[in-house]
Amino acid sequence: MTPRFTRRHLAAALSFAAFAVSALLPAAALAQEAAIRKALAERLPQLPKIDEITRSPVAGLWEVRYGGSEIIYTDDKGDYIFANGSLIDTKTRTDLTQSRIEKLLAIDFDKLPLKDAMVIKQGSGARKMAVFADPNCGYCKRFERDLLAIKDVTIYTFLMPILGADSTAKSRDITCAGNPAKAWRAWMIDGVVPPKTAAGSKCDTGAIDRNLAFGQAQRINGTPAVFFADGTRRPGAISGETVERLLAAAATAAKK
Repeated sequence: MTPRFTRRHLAAALSFAAFAVSALLPAAALAQEAAIRKALAERLPQLPKIDEITRSPVAGLWEVRYGGSEIIYTDDKGDYIFANGSLIDTKTRTDLTQSRIEKLLAIDFDKLPLKDAMVIKQGSGARKMAVFADPNCGYCKRFERDLLAIKDVTIYTFLMPILGADSTAKSRDITCAGNPAKAWRAWMIDGVVPPKTAAGSKCDTGAIDRNLAFGQAQRINGTPAVFFADGTRRPGAISGETVERLLAAAATAAKK
């Protein structure tokens, strides 16, 4: 006689299957957590000791807690983390969010208003870069000193006084100096105050206003802001090594 499969048998079978799955889930979660810990430890050695890894309410996303209350998020494999508003590739340590923003904000170098810039040529001047700077910006002064070591580059410096009335006055005095580029370097490197513009001077300072308008249109919200020949934009006082790398990348892109 063929055994009769009743509703009671079906309910029992489903109950057992649910129990079996629930018993496997913790083990699977532990294995997943271990894999994430291993990936993050290998790829991000500077990350502090992880306190806890738990599933987040979003499918496929894990909460990684460290330092008591610091939290970042990662995927099932630890290939990416989301922290401080940025998505970071842990394999290459690339800030994908920043890279995307830089592409969106890139500017065609040939469309920069170069006629409104001070031009400083170092060595052959074969390579090109542009800097938007405020004369009272401490980071700009540090960056200007670092630029002294860069060889064979033409630097287009746009005066963009955004730090107050004194920045505007200094920008005007530098613009109206006999040699604006020389006056700029003397002030930024050696602290030599540019000569005051004489009252009633007919010096044309329209470039300063145009630089400010251009900066606003292009969302240049801080100084220094640095641009390279391939359109790459970098905010802040980047290192000399980074400048060299980006100049080389721009030169390579130009050959393609």
